[in-house]
Amino acid sequence: MITLHHPTRAGLVLLALTLGACNSPALFKAGGYSHPREVTKVERAYDARDACFTKNAAPTTGEPDVASVARAVSLSCMPETNQLIAVTNPYQDPQVTAAIMADNDARALRYVRLARGEASN
Repeated sequence: MITLHHPTRAGLVLLALTLGACNSPALFKAGGYSHPREVTKVERAYDARDACFTKNAAPTTGEPDVASVARAVSLSCMPETNQLIAVTNPYQDPQVTAAIMADNDARALRYVRLARGEASN
């Protein structure tokens, strides 16, 4: 008499090991396993935008309103943000653009707060 418990158990173990092996952060980093060149372009665009935020979010003593400074920083980095949108949103989906712009504003605010020593990394 042949039971199905052992083949089924072996199949489940094999499935678990296979899924576990695929759960590597390097393997899934931004979907880079399928389009490494595009991922590199996106990463460079994010890095350029974040570098612009870092450069422009220097602490100022003249403007007490953090939100106003963050808006100014966000606007000053629009060329980098537009490049990021172009690279990440080739089909010009308005929802993607809106999400990137919302992220842009939130990150600008974060960088301004970090520059002022008001937030931790």
